[in-house]
Amino acid sequence: MSGDDRTVYRRDDGSWANKRDSATRPASLHRTQTEAVRAARENLLNAGGGELKTEGLNGQIRSKDTIGKSDPCPPKDREH
Repeated sequence: MSGDDRTVYRRDDGSWANKRDSATRPASLHRTQTEAVRAARENLLNAGGGELKTEGLNGQIRSKDTIGKSDPCPPKDREH
């Protein structure tokens, strides 16, 4: 999508990272996934919007959400 899209994932040390997809390093590290998702949502809102991808413990994407702008192709199901 855009350069402001973000991914939340678990690092090898057990912390959760909030990383902009176009960056090489995480923007912030957190103790819990919930804290990392909250920070990523705030970053996306401040940047004007984008897509948030959340990975599970196995590294697979378990959730996608468009934050701060209308989704041009809204999903049929209602996850959020």
